[in-house]
Amino acid sequence: MLMANPKIWLSSPHMGGGEKKYIDSAFRENWVAPLGPNVNGFEADLKSYLNHDKHVAALSSGTAAIHLALLQLGVSHGDEVLCQSFTFSASANPIKYQGATPVFIDSEPETWNICPTSLEDAIKDRMAKGKKPKAIVAVHLYGMPYKIDEIEAISKKYEIPVVEDSAEALGSTYKNRKCGTFGDFGILSFNGNKIITTSGGGALVCPSEKVKNKTVFYATQARDDAPHYQHSEIGFNYRMSNITAGIGRGQMEILDSHVDLRRKMHMFYKDLFAAIPGVRLLEEPNSDYFSNFWLTSIIIDPKQTHGINREDLRKAFEKENIECRPLWKPMHLQPFFADAPYYGKKVAENLFQNGLCLPSGSNLSDEDRKRIKDAILKTFKQE
Repeated sequence: MLMANPKIWLSSPHMGGGEKKYIDSAFRENWVAPLGPNVNGFEADLKSYLNHDKHVAALSSGTAAIHLALLQLGVSHGDEVLCQSFTFSASANPIKYQGATPVFIDSEPETWNICPTSLEDAIKDRMAKGKKPKAIVAVHLYGMPYKIDEIEAISKKYEIPVVEDSAEALGSTYKNRKCGTFGDFGILSFNGNKIITTSGGGALVCPSEKVKNKTVFYATQARDDAPHYQHSEIGFNYRMSNITAGIGRGQMEILDSHVDLRRKMHMFYKDLFAAIPGVRLLEEPNSDYFSNFWLTSIIIDPKQTHGINREDLRKAFEKENIECRPLWKPMHLQPFFADAPYYGKKVAENLFQNGLCLPSGSNLSDEDRKRIKDAILKTFKQE
């Protein structure tokens, strides 16, 4: 019986070797709790890396970070929050946690992120209906910065704060400034498939130390300063553990090299698809943008590929035991959000129908790349 080829993953964890020293230290010193020197150290590492006057609170997930951002922006029952539709559900779900309604916004075709024109149309219409939105959730999808200048201008014009979802964009920059530092709050994720991982975890990038401390207060069950357990506000169990943070400290040591390797994977695909008409990669619009290319993503136009479509390539990869994934299904097309307002056209919908995320891990080998290349060339009959 022939053995199947080993699995090539879309984006698997990639350890650097330094993680264990921090974990061993936590065990040796008995800091096996959601506090300790690794948590403080990881937050300091992230603050230093972001190179900005923001402050960082390490949390259990990026989803928790979005939730606590919305909570501190005063989002509550009956409010509305503008949210990029073309994203993972974690960008939108915390809006519902707060009893608010998401108002979904289409993408623009350059960065695939929230469309400034549709965003402003939505704001004007919601305000005309007597409902000024409380916040904007904008996402740097697949590591590509959204149109930051345009979104910031709209935010300031209408005085609506921005939650900058940088879950996929650690290491990306816009005009040489790190993503995660532009919004009123920034969101980071360290899930197992991200550019660096803590196995599970996230962080909230806060505008001040005071707000960071309030975030930690909410993330540790909102316990009042009293000798007994007293709670004047609702709290959550959202703090990152010292063990998990230890993994993060080790990962920070290799973050820049991981970004470099992801960008090299993107160049591998760019070179490969240069000779295949009808396939377009998500690319940086100009030199202001620097993407970590967390996931290299493509759009396939069957009219130019003799009928070969996204599903043909996906199934070809599947046959070869190579993981890939369709682009995000827009939130306004999801059954749970079917009744939510939506503004825009069909940019996000067309991206979903024709797009694919390709294996992009920083730990892919030359043999992995050969298998990927062979599957692509065979599918597009380029062999």
